[in-house]
Amino acid sequence: MTTGILVLTTGGTIDKNYFDALSEYQIVDSGIPALLAEARVALPFRVVELMRKDSLELTAADRALIASAAREAPESRIVVTHGTDTMTETANVLAAEVPGKTICLTGALSPARFSETDAGFNLGMAFAAAQVAAPGVYIAMSGQVFDGLKVRKDRAAGKFVAL
Repeated sequence: MTTGILVLTTGGTIDKNYFDALSEYQIVDSGIPALLAEARVALPFRVVELMRKDSLELTAADRALIASAAREAPESRIVVTHGTDTMTETANVLAAEVPGKTICLTGALSPARFSETDAGFNLGMAFAAAQVAAPGVYIAMSGQVFDGLKVRKDRAAGKFVAL
């Protein structure tokens, strides 16, 4: 296995942008490489864009693609950027299908392109967790790292909570 971290991007709010003419958010080119450059990440990393989807639109085939990319990657430490609504569903698939690797999913409750966003902080948390956590699947959101199989999104509170 190679050193460094693989970042798999799948879309979600972290990669959305607001278009005034359309009055809606759309997923655009991933802003993850720019966030990592701005943060001056010195650890070797590789970014692979798998898809540009809202997590509510992810299918079983999409999750199989994410799992396959993680499983086949030479890296043993992986960060997955993902929409928050179904992040736990993907965590369950990854836990079942990708043994022996450390995988940390993260996202944002507001787009990375917004001045007031949690994207950079969450991505940094995911990078840290991926480096030091034992093999398994984790979710890094709002300053916490959760067991990916023992967490849920609390929509009313706007955060993830442990089960």
